[in-house]
Amino acid sequence: MTTMEQTAVTTQVYRVYIKASPEAIWDAITKPEWTQRYGYRGIAEYDLRPGGSYRVAASPEMQAMGMPAALLDGEVIEADPPRRLVQTWHALWDEDIAAERPTRVTFEIEEDDGVTRLTVTHELEGAPVHAAQVASSARLQQGGGGWALILSDLKTLLETGSSFSG
Repeated sequence: MTTMEQTAVTTQVYRVYIKASPEAIWDAITKPEWTQRYGYRGIAEYDLRPGGSYRVAASPEMQAMGMPAALLDGEVIEADPPRRLVQTWHALWDEDIAAERPTRVTFEIEEDDGVTRLTVTHELEGAPVHAAQVASSARLQQGGGGWALILSDLKTLLETGSSFSG
C-alpha cells in the first residue's frame, strides 16, 4: 500500500492512498488528538501559519522507554488546509541527528473520486545522519519503520477506526 521512491540520495518520497477525505487526513496530521493514535504516537502541536511553530512531544509511554520529552521541532513554511503543508523538521530523538540542521517535509493531499493520495516528501540535504536513518528505517530492528510505518498506520486508523501500533 505504501511505496517509497528515492528521487535522490537525500530526498525520500512516500505515497499512500487512503479512503478518507482530505480534511480527515489533514486533521490526522495536524491535531494532537489524532497524532497520538498512530505511528509512534507523538503529540504534535502546530501553529498553522507561515513562521508558526511545530513540536512533537513524547508520550509518557515513550519517555518511559527512554525517549526525550521533545522529539521534533520545526517551523511551518506553508499551510494550505487541507491540501498542502510544508514545514521544517528537526529531529531531537538522537544526539547525532539533533546536531544536524533541520530538514524539510512536505505533505500533499489530493482527492480523486473518494480516495485521497497523501504524498510525503522528506528533503534531507545537509543532514547525512538523519538521511541514513530515514533510508534504512524499514530495516531497523528497534524503533524502525519510519515514514512507511507512520503512513501505513495512519491509513489503517482512518479506514478502520483503530491503529495497528497500539
